Amino acid sequence: MLGTGSTGSTGSTGSTGSTGSTGSTGGTGGTVPGGSVVLVGGGPGAADLLTLRAWRALAGADVVVTDRLGPVEVLADLPAGVEIIDVGKTPGHHPVPQHEINAILVEQARRGRRVVRLKGGDPFVYGRGGEEVLACRAAGVPVEVVPGVSSALSVPALAGIPLTHRGTVGAFLVVNGHEPLGVVALAAVRDRTATLVILMGVSMLSEITDQAVTAGADAATPVAVVESGSTQHQRVTRATLGTLVRRAAEVGVRAPAVVVVGDVAAEGLLVPDTLVSLPVLSALVPEPAL
Repeated sequence: MLGTGSTGSTGSTGSTGSTGSTGSTGGTGGTVPGGSVVLVGGGPGAADLLTLRAWRALAGADVVVTDRLGPVEVLADLPAGVEIIDVGKTPGHHPVPQHEINAILVEQARRGRRVVRLKGGDPFVYGRGGEEVLACRAAGVPVEVVPGVSSALSVPALAGIPLTHRGTVGAFLVVNGHEPLGVVALAAVRDRTATLVILMGVSMLSEITDQAVTAGADAATPVAVVESGSTQHQRVTRATLGTLVRRAAEVGVRAPAVVVVGDVAAEGLLVPDTLVSLPVLSALVPEPAL
């Protein structure tokens, strides 16, 4: 199946998809009845975090246009006739630009095919799902969205980090780590009024921490970095705003990772102050038969 997936790389060049770019400008001319697009949120990576609706969409697909992240191992379990088109991006390397991905979705659907666009996390949380929905609708292609388990919420939870915790913090803010922190994010860290969740921020750790401390945030504010959340390679690195850059360099933090800034990232948050020993209940063992 992975071999057939590699044939989809011809599609990922955008050469076939780019022919659909003329169609993606609008109108329904040339569309074969029955074609459609489903944007599927695949969750943080573990296959068992896919929703039932996502599984059903994949089971009915003629072609899957997939990202690099998410539960890509499920592609090997698809029927042999399903075409796989890889349009995955890596940091700083986008071999298939977004406009070409849009065109591929439209072109494949106009051929009467059931297209699944498999994404990591949730399509509408930094997944550019809104742009793909717009492209499909502009071309007259039926499109629906299957929500996914967002890595912004699930990865911290899998690492034992609650984004909100009674008596500690009652709100959280999710931001894109490719850009400097905005005014609201800086205020949240400085005033500790909300947990800050940073996606795609590994390459900007130095800039982000410097910016936060310069804005008045306490350098002792707890930070946790969760790499490859939900997978067998998951790793949690804890530090503070003042020590994060050095600590990340020491252990070799790499993307994909979710960065959590705030008091909920403290390592002992969910460790009881006093461990209460529960009474041991003796089991009733029946007398042996004579």
